[in-house]
Amino acid sequence: MENNGTEERAEVYICSGNGGPKGFKRPKTRDENDFDDDEGGFIRREFEHHEKGVARINNGSFGCCPSSVLSAQAKWSRVFMQQPDSFYFNSLQKGILESRQIVSRLINAAHVEEVSLVDNVTTAVAIVLQQVAWAFVEGEFKKGEDAVLMLHYAYGAVKKAIEAYAVRAGAHVIEVHLPFPVSSREEIIVTFREVLKQSKAQSKRIRVAVLDHITSMPSVVLPVKELIKICREEGVDQVFVDGAHAIGSLDIDMQDIGADFYASNLHKWFFCPPPVAFLYCRKQLLPHLHHPVVSSEYGCGLAIESAWVGNRDYSAQLSVPAALEFIEQFEDGIEGIRRKNHDRVIRMAEMLAKAWNTHLGAPPALCSSMAMIGLPDALKVGSEKDALDLRTLLRKKFGVEVPIYYRPPTVVTHLDSTGRPKPAFSAYARISYQIYNTTDDYLKFRDAVNQLVLEASK
Repeated sequence: MENNGTEERAEVYICSGNGGPKGFKRPKTRDENDFDDDEGGFIRREFEHHEKGVARINNGSFGCCPSSVLSAQAKWSRVFMQQPDSFYFNSLQKGILESRQIVSRLINAAHVEEVSLVDNVTTAVAIVLQQVAWAFVEGEFKKGEDAVLMLHYAYGAVKKAIEAYAVRAGAHVIEVHLPFPVSSREEIIVTFREVLKQSKAQSKRIRVAVLDHITSMPSVVLPVKELIKICREEGVDQVFVDGAHAIGSLDIDMQDIGADFYASNLHKWFFCPPPVAFLYCRKQLLPHLHHPVVSSEYGCGLAIESAWVGNRDYSAQLSVPAALEFIEQFEDGIEGIRRKNHDRVIRMAEMLAKAWNTHLGAPPALCSSMAMIGLPDALKVGSEKDALDLRTLLRKKFGVEVPIYYRPPTVVTHLDSTGRPKPAFSAYARISYQIYNTTDDYLKFRDAVNQLVLEASK
């Protein structure tokens, strides 16, 4: 079912972007004003399904999907239900292959076979760690001796997956505690290198390193290319990169990054409907990977196994071309969107930090389309429960949707570039910026926090 990219489009063409038929003339690309002023109301129409009155500055958690792409997805669902047999035999595999070809070009994979579509990064992690577990069970890896490395700031589901697959199979876990707040990429690299050297001195062979490209909470862009280089130098067998937030907010080049496995959600920053993500696997490692849901396609290669896991809705995976068509209406496509989102989130983060007399959790170069801002200590966030309660209060009372990160007390003192201890607050907000956001969303958040600080002082 693979080809070199000449496979024709699926039997039923699903229009996207502006809702026109195949061959329609694309309108003039959107200019920078669309990102805030939205002249002509194009973005407002595409996201009119968003709940009114909510400052939705949390695109990072669930992403967003334009109305035109949702319409394309609905059409795919109807095509399936109208004639399931014809859809299965004539449209499904061709459509998924087209989506995979798009992703393959976007991430500069060497072969389209290296790209599989799965529900989300959680599924991708399960696929990779399942083969790690089998390596311990079958004796390729040594139980109680060989290790899996992860970051302290790894996403919760990833940590649980390591526990469920690797630890149960006999793996030792090495956890890297990275600094936060962080001053520079060099600070991250030095900390990471030291941990790997220590593990080597303790005769722990690291079989798999699980790294984040953008940590979720707190959110920091990590220098994965440099970290992977360190892994290679220290004898780490395989590297899996959790890039859940990456596609659509960072440039991703598999030939440059050099990971063995890389996964990213297309429904976070690439405007696809959930659930759809890609899993990249270096070609020579593909024979070892299988989808955790075993179907009749078992043994046909991971991409084909993932494209059929039983009778279910595949419309999200088939909607990648529609998302790309939406993106291409903007000047410079996804690169232009990514650049403007980054510039805007930094501008809004600096405005908030100035208003609250706090600081960003990482320099702009280590921010993507998300940024961490310290919250005033007057809010008295002293636990994860307090952080969740504050988030709930902001949603219910002020109509602001934003994640809150509680920073536990630590005996480790991190220093800034001058050698002085870096100030750190007990709580940080993670703000996102996507094209539907406006300055008013962040002013609403600023004013809500200011009101809560004023109330706390009475």
